[in-house]
Amino acid sequence: MSEQPFVPADFAVPSGLSCDGFRLEPLGPRHNAADHAAWTSSIDHIRATPDFPDGRWPPLGGMSLAENLRDLTRHAGDFEKRIGFTYTVLDEADGVVGCVYIYPTKSAASVADVSSWVTADRADLDDPLYRSVLAWLTTDWPFTEIRYRSDT
Repeated sequence: MSEQPFVPADFAVPSGLSCDGFRLEPLGPRHNAADHAAWTSSIDHIRATPDFPDGRWPPLGGMSLAENLRDLTRHAGDFEKRIGFTYTVLDEADGVVGCVYIYPTKSAASVADVSSWVTADRADLDDPLYRSVLAWLTTDWPFTEIRYRSDT
């Protein structure tokens, strides 16, 4: 992945998004235990979500909390360097119920490659999350193109 910023220097990266029933905030190490519990409880559901067809994530065998922490620390570092943006999806009780990944495509730095997942027990949020994030990226972010759920 490129170490070049994904967004212009003068762009104020949003600190989150609030919607009916959920909100987004930058994913970081403080979410480790809740994030780990969320995705490990829903591996099959996540793998069936559009944009997770490659079979690499989440790993069928899971990963340790320490491995998850390294992953969350990497995402937080990408956010700080402005080379990629990962947001945790929180429900109204501040429980982790999903994640949104916003990274540049390999072919063009101004094109966003976006994916998201929610836990199986909150599958009702799949479509509202997709629609809300797509609208947010379209109106509030500086991308020339957004690739998100290409099969829908």
